Amino acid sequence: MGSEPGEGREENPYWSPEGEDEVDLGQSRPASLIALALTGIFLGAAVGAMTTAVNGWVSPLYFRNIMGWHDIEDVWRASIAQGIFEGIMFGLAFSVIFVTFIGIVTKARCPYRLAAPYVGGITAAALVCWACGGLIGMGLATLSPEFYQHAFRAVPDDFGEMLRYAWVGGSIWGVEFGGFAAVIVGAVLLRAKWRQLADADDEREG
Repeated sequence: MGSEPGEGREENPYWSPEGEDEVDLGQSRPASLIALALTGIFLGAAVGAMTTAVNGWVSPLYFRNIMGWHDIEDVWRASIAQGIFEGIMFGLAFSVIFVTFIGIVTKARCPYRLAAPYVGGITAAALVCWACGGLIGMGLATLSPEFYQHAFRAVPDDFGEMLRYAWVGGSIWGVEFGGFAAVIVGAVLLRAKWRQLADADDEREG
């Protein structure tokens, strides 16, 4: 005879009504942490490629002036390569922070599918911060071109080129600082979720 649809739900504190799913949070999962770190590195490279593909098209002059690429003909391709490289580096650094924190909080028991949506949320938040940073940079350049030229290096005199330059500089700062903030917020939210599941377990056992 088959079991009833609701049978066993009370016995398993980690039953998920959304997906009719069960997750054992008592099992050690070091491989999940490694997978999370690799996912973070991959997404970092993807974000770096996407954002610099846009930035390199918007203002090649920014990369020529800031990176010293005066002898490079195809600045757009070079900027994408630079973005991938920096994305891997930042993805590695942010992944180490996130995975180390989660590993300590959950004692390396966090399932990949529980944490993966938070990694995706961090990536989305970093992209939002990239766009916001670019807009803020353009806003500063529009408000006071003289201030912007004195505050930042090698800013062009032409106002239109200055705005494109400001977008790139601001968006880079936005994705870097915003990405770091998103990692902290994501880790804290995942910690709260884990504690919620642990408290539910304690209540059922009590």
